[in-house]
Amino acid sequence: MPHFTASDLAELEKVFRLNLINAITGFKSANLLSTANAAGQPNLAIISSVVHLGSNPALLGLVMRPPSVPRHSYDNIRATRYYTLNHVHADIVREAHYTSANFEAEVSEFEACGLTPEFRDDFPTPYVQESRLQIGLELVQEVPIEANGTVLLIGRVLHLYLPADALRPDGSLDLPAAGTVALSGLDTYYTATPVARYGYARPGQPLEELPLPPEPNPL
Repeated sequence: MPHFTASDLAELEKVFRLNLINAITGFKSANLLSTANAAGQPNLAIISSVVHLGSNPALLGLVMRPPSVPRHSYDNIRATRYYTLNHVHADIVREAHYTSANFEAEVSEFEACGLTPEFRDDFPTPYVQESRLQIGLELVQEVPIEANGTVLLIGRVLHLYLPADALRPDGSLDLPAAGTVALSGLDTYYTATPVARYGYARPGQPLEELPLPPEPNPL
């Protein structure tokens, strides 16, 4: 079994270490982060650092890399305080991954990557029209992470759009029905297959096994 100490990790070749540490957290969410600057110029970037922070109010966290060099998404969020998250599905993986290229600030990744901006309900930042699950957020707090200079942005969910067939009666989501994909490391995308579903766990009581959703129909 390979074993790496903290010293070993520090001495690894940069790209090898980058790939390794980005993969050790397991499967991550794949979202397109849509922002716009004060003049309305849109920006789009694929991210995998979104985390749930609370349900009431509905809060999502987003970790951004150190702002020591120009970070268009970060600058736009700070300037306008609004942004959207858009699930990536299998049909747009190629276009979504292309947004990770280092485009100039004046270039719209929507246009360059073949995706479509969509404005809804007077929200100032566009959603990705091709995405099947879209979230509009307002920045409510920014938390610097001193250990490595990254920043945790905390956003309040203002709008949520999702396909009806992905919403279960109990409020949980059937993400495969929405086509949502997962991301491993920096460059590998996976479709999800449910393995098991259980009810609320209570000490001393057997787990209730819940029915799995049916397999989605092939396209």
